Amino acid sequence: MSLYRNAVWFLNGIHQYTRKGYESALRDFEPKDLDVSVVGRSFMITGANSGIGRATAMAIAQKGGTVHMVCRNKDKAEEARADIVSESGNTEVHVHIVDMSETHKVWEFAEAFKRQYPALNVLINNAGCMVHKREVNAEGLEKNFATNTMGVFILTQTLIPLLQKSRDPRVITVSSGGMLVHKLRVDDLQSEKDYFDGVMVYAQNKRQQVVLTQEWAQANPDIHFSAMHPGWVDTAAVSTSMPQFHQMMGKRLRSAEQGADTVVWLASSRAAARTRSGQFFQDRTPVPAHLPLAWTHSSAEDIQVFMTQMENLGRSFTENLM
Repeated sequence: MSLYRNAVWFLNGIHQYTRKGYESALRDFEPKDLDVSVVGRSFMITGANSGIGRATAMAIAQKGGTVHMVCRNKDKAEEARADIVSESGNTEVHVHIVDMSETHKVWEFAEAFKRQYPALNVLINNAGCMVHKREVNAEGLEKNFATNTMGVFILTQTLIPLLQKSRDPRVITVSSGGMLVHKLRVDDLQSEKDYFDGVMVYAQNKRQQVVLTQEWAQANPDIHFSAMHPGWVDTAAVSTSMPQFHQMMGKRLRSAEQGADTVVWLASSRAAARTRSGQFFQDRTPVPAHLPLAWTHSSAEDIQVFMTQMENLGRSFTENLM
């Protein structure tokens, strides 16, 4: 049955997630939605030196926004910043060096950012990883989970008070359509019990991000939360972590700019702000976070267990550092 579900999902993806899917959706876009200036608004983008993150940073800089690039590699970040400043003519582009897999450093960075800056209008959780062999970080967290889920949780939770003080605050998390064939698992966050499959772990993390988005939206009605699927995008990360898929899809993959389109729309357009908070988007449209007749829905009890686990983990790291 799971093979059937995956096949249906993949065939659906060929039509919707590829470059052709973007070009089809483009016909229904409202061009004026992105004809906006964001001068005076600040945007934090994780993983901003390449791929979707870089394309997003470039688009925001071109619209006049203040961009905070959160990157792991200093040299690549500075090179990307120089290109963005040169092409956009916007010098309000700042680099922050943080490895999102290092939980305590994410928290320290977020706390320092709150002290240094009076406002943050938009947080874009874009950084991610797909590690195919089980590794743990300094705190003992499995590395995919630490980067894709815990890093997003710590950064967002810590910055919520700053976002709440800002005008029209938004949080966008770049998820993945792969999560559609995965149900939230609350009994094995660290991927210790079964055979370790990096692709499956990544998809589980992306499901976790969608659940977090929904729960944050309920708990913080003054902030607009959204998760999104960028489609299948031709990035260095995809070619490195999924080389066979990258080679098979070839020119059918979307460009980084096409993958970033909905991120930029969610981050800057007035139309996005009018949508209901907590939804999952694809090509500027809210779509179900579950496939039809899916088995992936979670009970309220499971979601509460997951959120409690996240809060306890987060508290254990931050309390040790305070």
